[in-house]
Amino acid sequence: MTALLRTIALIASLAGIGGAGAQEFPGRPITMIVPFPPGGAVDPVARILAERMKVALGQSIVVENVASGGNGILGVGRVARATPDGTTIGFGNWSTNVVNGAIYPLPYDLLSDLEPIAEVATTPQVIVSRKGLPAQTLSELIAWLKAHPGEASLGTVGNGSATHIAGLFFQKLTDTHVLLVPYRGAAQAMQDILAGQLDLMMPQATLALPQARAGTIRAYAVMAKTRLASAPEIPTVDEGGAPGLYLSTWSGLWAPKGTPPAVIARFEAAAREALADPAVRDHLGQLGQDVPPPDQQTPRGLGKLQRAEIDKWWPIIKAAGIKGE
Repeated sequence: MTALLRTIALIASLAGIGGAGAQEFPGRPITMIVPFPPGGAVDPVARILAERMKVALGQSIVVENVASGGNGILGVGRVARATPDGTTIGFGNWSTNVVNGAIYPLPYDLLSDLEPIAEVATTPQVIVSRKGLPAQTLSELIAWLKAHPGEASLGTVGNGSATHIAGLFFQKLTDTHVLLVPYRGAAQAMQDILAGQLDLMMPQATLALPQARAGTIRAYAVMAKTRLASAPEIPTVDEGGAPGLYLSTWSGLWAPKGTPPAVIARFEAAAREALADPAVRDHLGQLGQDVPPPDQQTPRGLGKLQRAEIDKWWPIIKAAGIKGE
């Protein structure tokens, strides 16, 4: 069945929910839990999506940042333990819904305690530094780090975060050594980059691009095979001198296990409507976020992606000996 036919079938099924669906779907505000502090790389994407989804749902969505806990554990746990009545959904990503399971003893199961709704976006990490660092290009940065082993600081958002794993991969591939500095959130690390108190960071493009465009930080390369359409001036790692150093992350929506299928379908339809909106796509694009194809904007698509990523990354992370704090 084509994507168009699947969409038509979904709309038809939702149209038939009628009064029963109205009873199942919450008649009060929905809480979208974001397991990171406000102002970081994840938060703005969630808020863009929530703002447009509330139009499709005809219901307000309150974004709640649950910032404490190792790499988003408490926030995801709030979703997993929430009453499955459609009043709570969670915005998670590769780090919270894949990596955490390999490095922490979680009080929930990432696959059996959550219902996937839809994949939302993907984005590469970007290698950035404070403006005053001597290196002007990625190859110059690698050479400078080799000449100053252990002297440069690199901000991370805790063990298992994309910023942490990106830093480990960077050191291994380039044979360099930096001092990893954990932060409560990516926004806090970026503030220290801007203040010249932190040397390096490898955040999502969402956080890096506004500062790079403003000229307040130096962006060396995107950790992907191709340049970003919204920032074509930033080279890829292949072009910059670290071929193969790829790390892109993705985000999605989940609900508590046991949420009624009709409610999951309502959320899926609202997410797909939001992601089809040209204004939303443009806004996400400006943040370096790519919208996935329609067949991945589904519970099956997100569930398949999550399982495949667990199968891929858990052995790598465990072999590297990465542990939770």
